[in-house]
Amino acid sequence: MAARVMAENRAEVLAGAAVLAAALGFLVYVGQETGNSLRAAGSYDLTASFRSVEGVRVGTDVRLAGVKVGTVTALSLNPQTFFADAVLSVQDSVQLPDDSAALISSEGLLGGNFVELVPGGSLDNLAPGAEIEDTQGAVSVISLMMKFAGGGSGDDTAAPEGGALE
Repeated sequence: MAARVMAENRAEVLAGAAVLAAALGFLVYVGQETGNSLRAAGSYDLTASFRSVEGVRVGTDVRLAGVKVGTVTALSLNPQTFFADAVLSVQDSVQLPDDSAALISSEGLLGGNFVELVPGGSLDNLAPGAEIEDTQGAVSVISLMMKFAGGGSGDDTAAPEGGALE
């Protein structure tokens, strides 16, 4: 009888530990997804304004040459320009020239988006808090597919009705 009670207690302790581990993992996940996690030590912030940040949210990767070098820490709408302002937290070891660009890129047709940094050629670097002025927003795959399915972008290079291009 005592062995049976000890086996039940051991099972209850293991089940409790599993529940606590799952709860802790959930809290860490929620903190990362909502941006409430602590900013990484050894990093600095840069800002960038995009026409569209579709598919990007707080916590999205910031990459340079395909390597994660930071995260998006804030997104807001600028009421004067109607652009999306993003705050990018970048590792201190990555010093970007002041003519660098920030692009919103896709991991593939079904993949997520990320912010890609493209370094420029200037000898001067961006200071913490500086703005990356050369930006390119997200490209909508749906819009591209609609243009393709609709026969192009609607320019005047099509053949006249009943005729052929020469």
